[in-house]
Order: sequence, then structure tokens, then C-alpha cells
Amino acid sequence: MTDATTRFGGFADEYDRVRPTPPAVLTELITQWAGVTEPDVVDLGAGTGLATALWPAAIGVEPDPGMRAIAAARGLRVVDGTAEATTLPDNCADVVTASQALHWFDPARAFPEVARILRPGGVFAAFDCEWPPAVDPECDAAYRSVEDHYRVLEVRHHVRPPYAAKADHAARLRDSGLFRHVTEVAVHAKDIGDAARFVDILRSQGGVVALLERGITEDEIGLTRLREVAQRRIPTPRIWWWTYRVRLAVA
Repeated sequence: MTDATTRFGGFADEYDRVRPTPPAVLTELITQWAGVTEPDVVDLGAGTGLATALWPAAIGVEPDPGMRAIAAARGLRVVDGTAEATTLPDNCADVVTASQALHWFDPARAFPEVARILRPGGVFAAFDCEWPPAVDPECDAAYRSVEDHYRVLEVRHHVRPPYAAKADHAARLRDSGLFRHVTEVAVHAKDIGDAARFVDILRSQGGVVALLERGITEDEIGLTRLREVAQRRIPTPRIWWWTYRVRLAVA
């Protein structure tokens, strides 16, 4: 069984190439909620720095050295740590963020750590884009079908670590008793991509990578079928639409 801190090791370059860059409007929303014009920001599960880069002076926290190396090449400051043990001092942040990462955290340990490093009135903003991007109805149906299938394979081959369902993030934050107000909003982002990137978005999921490393073929996972649909429906680059779910928790 892989764990969340090693799940994305070994394919940082591909992850960075195909994953979407979170929209800049997120900084406007989060800054407004924090009530600080230039907040001190900590980004948990920073990965390659795609979201950390929204805040050039932010401190990223990331356990995987390959991911940290790419973030550092972007000129970002990223330290070795986890959401459960950041290594950062008390009350050091006006904003703590987690992009595409909260579902891999242990809430019982991560939420107290977030509360510890936040200043009074600070904001924890955890956001995720919904898979897949809205491109084409046939591509959407094919992606979701393959995703459902590979989730079954993950369980069968024991490659899925503990996972906190995204739909319950806001409820877990409220139930923790560590935040005085919690809400959830959605923002949208425009992107562009081709058939190859559409397939690679699914291929960049940790579970798919783990299955491929176990010797499960692309045919068995369903990637070959998805590629056929994508090549037929997205013969040239097209506009994509992403929906981001943002959970805002005020300390």
C-alpha cells in the first residue's frame, strides 16, 4: 500500500506539465476573506508549486524531493514537511492554502497544525478542481467511466492510501471545532488543451501511476479507450473549463 506522501513521487515532471494552474482570482477571494492586503501565506502539499506561485513570497510545504526541486526551479521557497508536521513556527501565517491536497491529509493531525500556524482571524483555504475539465460531453462521459473503473482497480491492487472524501471537507472543518466560520464557494477558470493532455490529466492521477507501476496495462485501466475518444473529439486544441471548489475556514 502506498501512502499519500510517496504517491506522487517519481513523476513530478509529468504532473507539472499537465496539471492546471489555479486561477489568479483565488488570490482575490482569499485575500478579501483574510482582510490583509499582503498576507503571509503557507501552501501545504505544495507539489511543484503550481498553486504556491500564486503568492510569490509564500512558503510551500512539500514532502517529495522531486516536487520540491521543480518548485525551487520556479524561484519558490518550499520546505520539507507535511500538513501534519510543517516545521513552521506558531502564528506565522495570515493564509494557509492546500491545492489538490486536503483529501490526502490526516484531518485529526493536519487541522490542529493549520490552526497552530494561523494567526487569529487567518484563513485556511483548501481548493480542488473538479475532474475532468468541461470540454466535450463524449469526452466527459468516457473520462468518468474510466475513472470509475480505475478506482475499482486501486482497491483490488491495494494502491489507494487513506483518503478523506472531498465532499465532506467543509463538514470536517466545522466539526473540528478549530475554526469559527467555515463556508464553501466555487470559482471557474478557462484553459486550453488537446487530446493528449486530456488523457494525460487522468494519467497524472496517483492511482493510475501506481497501477501502471504494478504492471497493469493502459488497456486494462481504460486509457486506450479514453485516448480513442479524445483524439476523435478533440482533434485540435480546444477551450477547457475548470470548476474549483474552495473551502474557507476562518481561525
